[in-house]
Amino acid sequence: MPVFTSQGPSLRELTVQALSSTEHGYDLLAPKFDHTPFRTPERILDACAEALRPLGPFAAGLDVCCGTGAGVEILRPMCREHVTGVDFSAGMLAEARAALTPDDRLGDRGPVVDWVRADARALPFIEGFDVAVSFGAFGHFLPAERPGLFRQVHGALRPGAFPLGAPQPLTSPWYWAMLGFDGAMRARNLLWRPRFVMYYRTFGLAGVRADLERAGFAVELRPLEEFGRRDDGSPRWRLVVARKPFLHEGPVTSARP
Repeated sequence: MPVFTSQGPSLRELTVQALSSTEHGYDLLAPKFDHTPFRTPERILDACAEALRPLGPFAAGLDVCCGTGAGVEILRPMCREHVTGVDFSAGMLAEARAALTPDDRLGDRGPVVDWVRADARALPFIEGFDVAVSFGAFGHFLPAERPGLFRQVHGALRPGAFPLGAPQPLTSPWYWAMLGFDGAMRARNLLWRPRFVMYYRTFGLAGVRADLERAGFAVELRPLEEFGRRDDGSPRWRLVVARKPFLHEGPVTSARP
């Protein structure tokens, strides 16, 4: 029986996926991934696109750990020349390719779209993009891997932007739901091999900012006003905008709205 929607995976399929390696698990989940809560919601994608749009337009965009291509879709209207999605899961890339028409892939109705299978910890690009995005993927990288990942993205960018969703604070109910998920995942990985790496609460804001800055990015925080503000006036959701500045630019002033 499907768990999330009539088109979503069954409990058995989810169990097999959860007991697989990270890569193979996503290969198995790929055909039904867009019918699960694991796909980034459209509301968040739209809010991030709205915040990113004033920094463009861009010539070329990169969706890191693209999955079925949600980030590619928000980049296409902002990029003139081409958009690339990169992921290590062949299954997810196959679904992303299938979702585009030949005209979309060849650039007849916008930028050329291509897909590359690669590990984000070893991106095969050097200063080829003006903007990079990534949605829902950072939990697949342990904190020790994060500095190297950010260096890879920095190296793939010409001077440009790399927006990331800011982690939820302790006061958010999402924080505690994610903490419970992480506990279950840690227990699973202690008891079962191969590991499935997916931890939400390893992506703390202070550590992320420090790792981005060490990778060479200038970092600022921008509120996503579409989600409103808390009683204390702080935004419910924020976007971390990491920028690789032009050589003649000074540092971006860190804003903490």
